[in-house]
Amino acid sequence: MTSQLADRIASAKAEGRAALMAYLPVGYPDVDASIAAMTGAVEAVAAAGAVPVVMSYWNPIERYGVDRFATDLAAAGGAGAITPDLIPEEAAGWIAAAERADLDRVFLVAPSSTDARLASTTAACRGFVYAASTMGVTGTRSTVSDAAATLVARTRAVAPDLAVCVGLGVSDGRQAAQVASFADGVIVGTAYVREMLEGRGAKGVRALSEDLAGGVRA
Repeated sequence: MTSQLADRIASAKAEGRAALMAYLPVGYPDVDASIAAMTGAVEAVAAAGAVPVVMSYWNPIERYGVDRFATDLAAAGGAGAITPDLIPEEAAGWIAAAERADLDRVFLVAPSSTDARLASTTAACRGFVYAASTMGVTGTRSTVSDAAATLVARTRAVAPDLAVCVGLGVSDGRQAAQVASFADGVIVGTAYVREMLEGRGAKGVRALSEDLAGGVRA
């Protein structure tokens, strides 16, 4: 089985840059506007290619039906899913369903993760592992936590062949360049949502992508 995410991240690395991953909520402020925003985010970095991944809390997936979710996600062209509140020890059903549907599965590690937790989490991942650079809720910050580089190094020590992508806190190209200097991918969410909240819509999202794309290539 092949991993679309791992392949795309490896291609970016071969080009001497980190991958840029944009997060936008489906349906905000409405379905059409959210689709336009996602299109704007991708078009601004079209040369990099776009691999669609769903990020969701576990409860909606469980209620939808794990096997049905995996089957429908694959049929719709999705590459996999990020499940931030699901730990590998409780993910046997999802891991099996993802394997059957040839989907990537992404779990999270944090600065508080023990070496044993890093090992068990990365072993369950396919595509990449999501390294949360700070503790606490998501949101943009004026600086990127020093804990991010340490966490990436610790994670690579136990899983040298798995891509490590960093999220939580990146808001502009300067910070994206900082994270790209030590991580395989830069995940940006709140900064994109802010463009929508402040009414700049797809145009603002596109401009942000251009700024961030410059950063990961710096």
